[in-house]
Amino acid sequence: MNQLIRCVNCDAIFLKTPFDQYPEYDPDSTHSPESFRTIEKDDLQDFLKNHRGHRMEELKVLEDSFVSERDYIEPVKTSYFKATNGTEKFVIKKFREKIEEPLRYQLIHGDYCLKCIGIEIRSEEIAKQLQAEFKATPLPPDKLEAFLKLFHYIAKNTDVNKLERIPEESSNPLEIYYRIDDISLVYLLRNCRNIFQGQEYTAIEDFIRRHKDDGVLLLKATYRIQINEVAKKRKRLMAAQIRPERARVVAKG
Repeated sequence: MNQLIRCVNCDAIFLKTPFDQYPEYDPDSTHSPESFRTIEKDDLQDFLKNHRGHRMEELKVLEDSFVSERDYIEPVKTSYFKATNGTEKFVIKKFREKIEEPLRYQLIHGDYCLKCIGIEIRSEEIAKQLQAEFKATPLPPDKLEAFLKLFHYIAKNTDVNKLERIPEESSNPLEIYYRIDDISLVYLLRNCRNIFQGQEYTAIEDFIRRHKDDGVLLLKATYRIQINEVAKKRKRLMAAQIRPERARVVAKG
């Protein structure tokens, strides 16, 4: 079972896993090319030796707090999650710069939030779908462009907090898809009357109502991770450092 361990004195983080004692294998240059040299290892014991005399505590990872700067399947990326010791909450940065490097962890005092930096429409998908459905009577290019500009304007001025998030997850954790809200939908339909008339408007209205809940007319919000770092509580750290000294004095006396 995995266990997240924090050195209270220096804020170093170690993730204890069942693989900590797995040996490493290096090619043995003194023998045949097929030979390997076994290197025994114990990552947890190495961590404890490096922090001998320091106070240790276990942190509990908070559920649904994981977020990453790149796609979930990317092996080289920076991710963040939240953890607590029961009193304080921390942000844990998980990262590596090269695929062959082990994962590293860094404790950050503070919190993080996701800040929306823009809402986009799926212009290419919309254009393709319109061209496919209006194949018999294609929309004039200027009207297609006007429709996309109108929808883009509405999306750009929409409050993301008033949108309904779709349940499906994106491969990129910083890209979230939403359904268009009712007020924006009415505004879109009303202003489409300035672009389309007669049968064209009826057809575009049917198109909008048919696709407002599927992938074609979904709104894509892009976020960035905002770290809100705070100063470490010095008193607690000093107490952790002084406690062993007091213990030695009492024992000596």
